[in-house]
Amino acid sequence: MRHQRTGKKLGRDAAHRKALYANLAGALIEHGRIRTTVTKAKAVKPLAEQMITLGRRGDLHARRQATAVLRSRDVVHKLFAEVAPRFKDRPGGYSRIVRIGPRAGDAAEMAYLELVDEEYVASQREERATAAPAVVDEPVEDAAEEPETDEADEAVAEADEVEAEAEAEGEEPADEAGPAADAESEPAEDDKP
Repeated sequence: MRHQRTGKKLGRDAAHRKALYANLAGALIEHGRIRTTVTKAKAVKPLAEQMITLGRRGDLHARRQATAVLRSRDVVHKLFAEVAPRFKDRPGGYSRIVRIGPRAGDAAEMAYLELVDEEYVASQREERATAAPAVVDEPVEDAAEEPETDEADEAVAEADEVEAEAEAEGEEPADEAGPAADAESEPAEDDKP
């Protein structure tokens, strides 16, 4: 039985709910990503994907159907001119819901509802692949030895050693005073009489 399967009511009457869905879907098309509650995101996602499917059709009747739902000619124009052509080869699943945790005021579960952008996702994967260090097969014996330190750690260790030696001799470390202090302590040749 399919009792009580008509969708979320969200505590609104039909007109208010219809306006909410139109506004959220329009904002998603206009901005590419919106932050809302998980319940609203789940409710508006099918409507937004239907609008993108209309945009992919691209004919006059589809444009009029989208205008009837979204109520904004500017949003419909952006849908048909920019958003729908990005998804021309994608058979569905144009958006995703990414949960971001509870809202500070009332602890409502929040989420991003965003359009899936294949070019962006592919470029992020490529960046991660190039940024990841190459794995080198090493024998297990070598891995158990002392790991190498990077240059920054070596520089810090050297500075600490110099500072410790200077303190042992009773001098001020040169690193803290800096090269400007060394220049001030020795008179320049021009200043000599």
